[in-house]
Amino acid sequence: MTAPFVPLADSVPSPAPDIRPETPQDGPAIEALLDHAFGPGRFAKASERVREIAPLRRDLSFCAWEADRLVGVVRQSEIAIGGHRLIFLGPLAVDAAARRLGAGAALVEIACAAAREAGFGEVLLVGDMPYFGRLGFSADETGAIQMPGPLDRRRLLLKRLAARAPADGPLQGAVTAP
Repeated sequence: MTAPFVPLADSVPSPAPDIRPETPQDGPAIEALLDHAFGPGRFAKASERVREIAPLRRDLSFCAWEADRLVGVVRQSEIAIGGHRLIFLGPLAVDAAARRLGAGAALVEIACAAAREAGFGEVLLVGDMPYFGRLGFSADETGAIQMPGPLDRRRLLLKRLAARAPADGPLQGAVTAP
């Protein structure tokens, strides 16, 4: 049985968390962490509209654990843009005490590596450029991508995992289910 999410005090020193693939049993702890990190407003975001239509790829999603306490999660879903399959990363949530240990960046890097190994060439997300830019994401190629719902275009970021053939052209069109 998976233990529920319990926030850590900021003053509690922690070892680097153990990152492992998400399992179905992790669901309640993940929901509790996401509620704590984003509050009820998380369901009103454009990213949530994507997750409503796109299948969760639990095999490409990861949890960070400190003993039996969930301290981080990154989930990925499969999407399509103009018939091209790619991954949508998010949500990413990390307990405040684990952030100082780089758990968020580690989760993103592991998730992107898993997506690459699964044959995906790009990962798309909605996030802050100062944070995700250092992890290889950019808004340079997202101008022709249409997300469901309102969105600050500067926050739509893409990371290339593999070279895209010039004949493929830029990613353009609406985000849809694969």
